[in-house]
Amino acid sequence: MAFTTEPARVHGSAPRIAILLCNLGTPDAPTAPALRRFLAEFLSDPRVVEVPRLLWLLILHGVILRVRPAKSAKKYASIWTPEGSPLKVWTDKQAKLLGGYLGERGHRVTVRVAMRYGGPSIASVLDELKAGGASRVLVLPLYPQYSGTTTASIVDAVCEWAQRSRTVPELRFVNRYHDDAGYIGALAKRVEDHWAVHGRPEKLVLSFHGVPKRTLTLGDPYHCECLKTARLLRERLAVPAEFVTVTFQSRLGKAEWLQPYTEPTLIEMARKGTRRVDVMCPGFTSDNLETLEEINIEAREAFLHAGGKEFHHIACLNDQHEWIAALSAISIQHLQGWDTRAAPDNAALAAQRARAIAAGAGD
Repeated sequence: MAFTTEPARVHGSAPRIAILLCNLGTPDAPTAPALRRFLAEFLSDPRVVEVPRLLWLLILHGVILRVRPAKSAKKYASIWTPEGSPLKVWTDKQAKLLGGYLGERGHRVTVRVAMRYGGPSIASVLDELKAGGASRVLVLPLYPQYSGTTTASIVDAVCEWAQRSRTVPELRFVNRYHDDAGYIGALAKRVEDHWAVHGRPEKLVLSFHGVPKRTLTLGDPYHCECLKTARLLRERLAVPAEFVTVTFQSRLGKAEWLQPYTEPTLIEMARKGTRRVDVMCPGFTSDNLETLEEINIEAREAFLHAGGKEFHHIACLNDQHEWIAALSAISIQHLQGWDTRAAPDNAALAAQRARAIAAGAGD
C-alpha cells in the first residue's frame, strides 16, 4: 500500500486537537453536470444502496445518471441561495459558531467542516488538519440518529484515509445523540418559538429521512432512535401521543422503506379533515433539499391539494443558540481526557512582562 506524503514531524510539540464536523454533502451548483458528479459519488456508496454491486452500477450509470441529474438540478435551483447550497451555508455557520462557543468555555479546538460526498471531502480536510499539526481528531457527524447508511459511511471514509496515512492521529467518533437532553431541548424550543408566533396546529408531523425496511430487520438501530427522539420531543412539549405523527420521507426505488411515508400520510390527513399541520424534520440539523423542497414545496402542495387549509414547515436547528450550545456540550463530553484548555498567548505574555519590567514591577 502506498502511503501519502507525511508533513514534517516536529518532535516535542503539544498535541493539537480538532473537531471534524461532518455532513452529507451537496453538489457544487444546481446544474445537471454538478448533480451527475454528486449523485455518482453518493449513490455509488455501498452503505447507501445495499444491492448486488455489479447490478446496481449498471442501473446507476445506465439509467439513473442519465435521467435524474437534470430533474434534481431543477429542485436544487428552487432552494439555492446567493451564498450557495443551504446545507453547506448552515453547516459552515455551525462550525464557526461551535468553535466560538468552545473558545468561550476555555477550550482550544480547531473546528473544520467536511462532507461525505462532494467537497470539501473528509480526506482533504483530514490532510489539512494533519498538516496543521492536529494529532487528535474528534469526528462529529451532524446525524443525531445512527444509521449504517450515514454515520457508518463517515467512519468508512475516515478509515480509508487512515489506511493511506503512515502516522494516524488519535481518532474518536460520535455515533449518536438522538436522546441528548440539549438536542431535544433545542428541538422543543424551535417548535415552541414557531407556535408562539403562528399558534398550534391540529397535528405535528415529525418527518425523518427514510431508509429501506430491511435495514431494520438486519439490525440497524435508526428506526428505534428516530422513534425515541420523537417520544422525548413529545414529552418535552407536553402534548398527547395522538397529536404527534412520525413519518419517513425520501423513498428511493420500489422496495419497501420505513413507514408510514410522509407525503401519503399528509394527503390522508387532509382527506380526513385535518385543516392545519406543522411538519418538522428532527433528523436534519441543517435545512437542505429534503426539508426546503421535498417538504416545504412538494409535501405542502400535496397536503393543500388534498383539501388541507394550512401547512407550516418548522425550520431545522440551523444556527439556533440552543442547538449550538447542545453541540458544544456534546463535543466537550467526547473530548474528555484530551487537554483542550486554551494555551496562554505567548506574545501577549511577553508584552505583559515587558510592561511590568518597564514599570519596575519585575526583572
